[in-house]
Amino acid sequence: MNVAWCVTGAGHLLKESVETFKRLKEQGVRITTFVSRAAEEVLRMYGLFPQLEKISSGGYLEEVFLESEQGASFPKAGRFLLKKYSAVVVSPATANTVAKIASGIADSLVTNAVSLAMKGDIPVFVVPTDFVFDSDDGTGVLRSKMPYTIDREVCRTHECKRCPPAEVCPKNAISGQIDLLRCDGCALCVPACPYGAIRGGESVEIRVRKVDARNVLTLIEMGIHVLREPGDILEALATLRSRR
Repeated sequence: MNVAWCVTGAGHLLKESVETFKRLKEQGVRITTFVSRAAEEVLRMYGLFPQLEKISSGGYLEEVFLESEQGASFPKAGRFLLKKYSAVVVSPATANTVAKIASGIADSLVTNAVSLAMKGDIPVFVVPTDFVFDSDDGTGVLRSKMPYTIDREVCRTHECKRCPPAEVCPKNAISGQIDLLRCDGCALCVPACPYGAIRGGESVEIRVRKVDARNVLTLIEMGIHVLREPGDILEALATLRSRR
């Protein structure tokens, strides 16, 4: 079974998505990973980018395609019209990506992949980040984990002659704050701070907007399979495989 995995720039459900596709890889599924520009940054922030090489090891239909390297026409998306894949999975799918798909816009690597997959009659599965499944209209409050940050109320920069976390950071990402565009989530800085000022994985509340919830409902109307969480991908693909 060949599956196209599309990753967008959300931290919410990202780690769970990576773990799910690692399990699919172990089951013998060949996975091509399509990474949006925002996802390139977020995967590094959370220290998950190296995992992609284990999931998509580089052989044919097991490549990692970065949007930043694909050009404006996204030629690799043409594979969907050639029916090279049994399914396309977008996980996690940001509200921005969902809105574009719902509006018929295909101006990025991921939205192009979804558009051509639908034109090629390939099943599309989406795990949205902004939708509450247990509410009547999809709105409500979600909880999401944040990348590494410095708690300014705990940090004692004014007392430190040198900053141990900054000294051990291999990406030079710490200078009074953490530059998340440089940070690769290695976490070497966390134990280096004598005051415990560097935090990661803390949970925050996110309120789902009505417009985002409506866009998810539009995907369902379009015939796209919307899944509650990344773990549901395993059952969905197993069901798809049994029908073929």
